[in-house]
Amino acid sequence: MKNTGNKLMSLQEAIQRYVFDGAHISIGGFTINRNPMAAVYEIIRRKIKNLHLYAHSNGQGIDELIGGGCVKRLEIAYAGSGRFAPTCIRFRKAVESGQLHVEDYSNYQMTLRFMAGAMGLPFLPSRSGLATDIARRWGFSSSMRKSDPNLPDHKLVVMDNPFNNWLETTKVVLVPAIVPDVTIIHAQQADMNGLVRIEGLTFADIEQAKAARHLIVTCENLVTTAKLKNQPDSNQIPPFCVDAVVHVPWGAYPTACYRYYDYDPAFLKGYKLQAADDSTHRQYLDRWIFKKTNHQEMMDTVDPNQLAAIKADKRTGYATGLERR
Repeated sequence: MKNTGNKLMSLQEAIQRYVFDGAHISIGGFTINRNPMAAVYEIIRRKIKNLHLYAHSNGQGIDELIGGGCVKRLEIAYAGSGRFAPTCIRFRKAVESGQLHVEDYSNYQMTLRFMAGAMGLPFLPSRSGLATDIARRWGFSSSMRKSDPNLPDHKLVVMDNPFNNWLETTKVVLVPAIVPDVTIIHAQQADMNGLVRIEGLTFADIEQAKAARHLIVTCENLVTTAKLKNQPDSNQIPPFCVDAVVHVPWGAYPTACYRYYDYDPAFLKGYKLQAADDSTHRQYLDRWIFKKTNHQEMMDTVDPNQLAAIKADKRTGYATGLERR
């Protein structure tokens, strides 16, 4: 039974309590939108290793965790950071060098897997992936699956439709549930008890949040329960799903947080250049992560003019006139 009272804690405390070496974790966000970057940097800073990472279609968050040496295995639909890295840079290097084991699914399959975990079901059926290499090619070997009780015996199962060609479907794909030890998401608003409001597209964050054994929510604004309950239909995650609430302004930076700030093209372009080479990537890690004690110290290093440039326009929810090249 989760604590029903005040769940407010520091990011350091939340990561120390719920993220451990070898944990199965999931992070929210989509490509360069609302990645829980402050939490990602804290995991790297603490040098947590051998993570089994799940994500829907993530970018900067997974690439930095992989580049920081934290991830051993990954299950994902897509790893890219838009025009800055159509395929994530450290992700690609780790796969090509054999340092990272990857199992890929379609976007829809990953959403269904998180949904199955949230529903308490062992799997959900789909037609997604039929007659494709997603069904034929497995990233994890049978011996790896047998050695880890947290892995399903099969990547997926293709079976005959048991309802006699009902709706003219002869085959279905069963995709296994994901139940992470902990999911980490970044939201725009939360109260100290864990009522959470995500503004704009939610991606697969809600399914990931509800599938996890534990949930850490970092937020831009810590608000009163009364304010959130004033528009209850705008809240997506109830307090009983949440274990930790962490107030971290700019917690998704350098990715975007709708209605608060856009992604930072200058930072992401700089990351692309530094991540391409092992030596310059180590310099990046030292400068932005290891030599900082927390996310605020990192943000204090960012050019204030650049932060002003990416501030979201109140009408559109993103930065207008931003130089994105």
